[in-house]
Amino acid sequence: MHRMIRGAAAFATATAAVLAMSGAAHARPAADPWAGCPDGAVCVYPQNQDPARSPSLVFYSYGPHNLSNQVGRHWVLNNQYGGATASLCTGYNGAGCGAPIAEGTGVYADLTPINSITLNRP
Repeated sequence: MHRMIRGAAAFATATAAVLAMSGAAHARPAADPWAGCPDGAVCVYPQNQDPARSPSLVFYSYGPHNLSNQVGRHWVLNNQYGGATASLCTGYNGAGCGAPIAEGTGVYADLTPINSITLNRP
């Protein structure tokens, strides 16, 4: 009788361990790298690169980021999470910003009139 109880206990323990490991293997982070844009970043891609594959600029910190020599159409992807947005701005240092770009979305925009991008806290 003791052997059956120990065997059942060992089977239950092994089953629980397998279930725990399989659940962890399928867990996903809050965000995933997207078109080469790292988790938590806002990325700008080279002019006319469509589809977006490899970013030329990657921003992580909140606040304004000034641009230079960015003309023509570019993908701008917001791979931030937790409700953080990004904005394209016509002025330097985050002045004259347009509508926010939601997390997990991107825009294919003419950056000729854009002089900065802001990463906005949620």
